[in-house]
Amino acid sequence: MSVRELRSFLSGEWRSGAGPEQILRDATSGGPVACFRSGGHDIGAALAWGRTRGGPALRRLTFRARGELVASLATALRDVRPELLEIARTYGATAADARRDVDGGLFTLAYYGRLGAKALPEAGFLLDGAVEPLSRKGGFAGRHILVPRHGIAVQINAYNFPCWGPLEKLGPALLAGVPSLVKPATRAALLTCHLVEAIVESGILPNGSISLLVGSGADLLDHLESQDAVLFTGSAETGRAIRSHPRVVAEAVRVNVEADSLNASVLGPDAAPGTPVRAAFLREIRSEMSAKAGQKCTAIRRALVPESEVDSIAAEVRGVVEELRVGAPSDPETDVGPLVDPDAVRAARDGLTELLAEADVIAGDPDAPLPAGAFFPPLALRLRDGGAAARVNSVEVFGPLVTLMPYRSADEAAAICAAGGGSLVTSVFSNDAAFLAEVTTAIAPWNGRVMTVSGRALAEHSGHGVAVPQLLHGGPGRAGGGEELGGLRALHPFLNRCAVQGDPETLRELFPDGAA
Repeated sequence: MSVRELRSFLSGEWRSGAGPEQILRDATSGGPVACFRSGGHDIGAALAWGRTRGGPALRRLTFRARGELVASLATALRDVRPELLEIARTYGATAADARRDVDGGLFTLAYYGRLGAKALPEAGFLLDGAVEPLSRKGGFAGRHILVPRHGIAVQINAYNFPCWGPLEKLGPALLAGVPSLVKPATRAALLTCHLVEAIVESGILPNGSISLLVGSGADLLDHLESQDAVLFTGSAETGRAIRSHPRVVAEAVRVNVEADSLNASVLGPDAAPGTPVRAAFLREIRSEMSAKAGQKCTAIRRALVPESEVDSIAAEVRGVVEELRVGAPSDPETDVGPLVDPDAVRAARDGLTELLAEADVIAGDPDAPLPAGAFFPPLALRLRDGGAAARVNSVEVFGPLVTLMPYRSADEAAAICAAGGGSLVTSVFSNDAAFLAEVTTAIAPWNGRVMTVSGRALAEHSGHGVAVPQLLHGGPGRAGGGEELGGLRALHPFLNRCAVQGDPETLRELFPDGAA
């Protein structure tokens, strides 16, 4: 693959930055794949261009028409799917990893297109509830409506899903009638740049609907206004910095944060050796360790197992880990590719050192020889003691690593899950309805999503780590405290809820019930 210059798309033009040239390197070979320059852009003008060009053009369309627009874009992007899949290898994605990212993004975009085209009205507003009487005789009333905000959606994305991440934010924003500026993570910016280039070249979106900023976004937040929204995916630390930015605070800018979290999976005490539900639990551990080499915000970091079964489960997990094949993403036999870059490997090594203070390696070898590149060995640890007080509830290794944690009761399992401080997802594997009910209700306040898997769900469940557009993606506390996806709820960051008062007849004339 030739070295490609990455440029920003701002104020309707492709522009190179003004700073020194920087190189993006292949995660496996270390060879250069792209170059770019940061800085030198008028960010304020670029955001204003989106607000004054893209916003009005999108708002002139109805919700249904915007849905048709999004659906057309999803169809058009299928033409560049093979190119996106190929580029994904440069940041360490295996063929399966690339499909999760690219196909997941295209599916999510198409979902929001279908949702708008089939379920939303030929109107510029949405109703939110019924007409509410406000007077004794019924001559005065009120009702809530939802209308597009007159700002721009600034999306700041993570490196692990450079296709799905932008598209799962872009679809709802377009459907709501709000333009977007896409800021990709530098490490995997090549794929996002190719994606945005295809969107621009398709000519489907109105002028001003999408912008792209490559490289540093040092002053990006300085130019936000009160009608804007920031959608961030990444570390909890950066999320806190965004929320506390002076401009964000002064303008009361809406911020949605989806952060990495210490997700858990719980095996019920009824899941004896050889049972299908136990086999499903082990398959999910394997899947979450190998997918994206464990570089997923939804990956299983803590595997909670009955204390009486911890020895036998440890042996089974050892077999799972020893089967994983580490290698180049281009090799069809590879299960686990490299991490995104050497910095990610160093961070994972540092986290491993912390965890080894209270846990033992039960599978894999931290010092095993690995191929050249940004590789980290698949590892399973076993907590010695500590339960909810253990460091594994606060230290995350963003790579192919899981820690077994024994529990003695449903209450203790729930307490350990909660000790993670807030998760995107926890899965619970059991055929015991009482156990499922007790654990699920206990951990729900600490999770954005809980997946229960009993025998009836074995053949059809979507998987622990799969975020689907129909359901909420986000979580409390450490997970960021935000919400993405979830059907029509994904439009809420881009809509203003307004209470309109008047006589009931006028309210129904202005906002007829058909525009629900």
